Amino acid sequence: MKHLNEFLIPFIGLKLGKHSFEYQITNTFFDLFDYSDFENSMIKVNAVLEKKTNFMELSLKHKGTIFVPCDTTGEMFDMPIKGNIKIVVQFGEAFNNDNEALLIIPHGEHQIDVSQFIYEMIVLSIPLRRVHPGIKDGTLKSDVLDKLKTLKVSKSKITENKTAENTDPRWDKLKQLLTD
Repeated sequence: MKHLNEFLIPFIGLKLGKHSFEYQITNTFFDLFDYSDFENSMIKVNAVLEKKTNFMELSLKHKGTIFVPCDTTGEMFDMPIKGNIKIVVQFGEAFNNDNEALLIIPHGEHQIDVSQFIYEMIVLSIPLRRVHPGIKDGTLKSDVLDKLKTLKVSKSKITENKTAENTDPRWDKLKQLLTD
């Protein structure tokens, strides 16, 4: 993945204190990561870098919508997503991002690339199961939902099947031993 200049935060010239950055994320951003799990996206990311004397704190928040298919019906809908992460940035001998809450950068660095953190934050905030809001409140009319309702097994059919089962009389004798 190539570095994007707009996601590089140069901290060398910043004064001590909080500094805010804002990013608009669309599908072109996800194309750089070869991620195509949804059709369209409009996500706003707010980044706050708090520079202190020996380290920095990076807070990322996002809120927006993605256009995805429903897992039940296949209908496309806008799913709202939001999330946040906090990362402590320290200086050390070598670059190390093994810990998700701690980033160690070499002493000679003068900027932080936040694109990977933004990507991971957004992708991890997307639910595994995507259900159209019209299914939850019953307002969605779809052929798939009508077919699912006709194929739904009712409780009366289940109880009929259980009573219709013939059991072996030997098992009945063993069951009586348990109750005695």
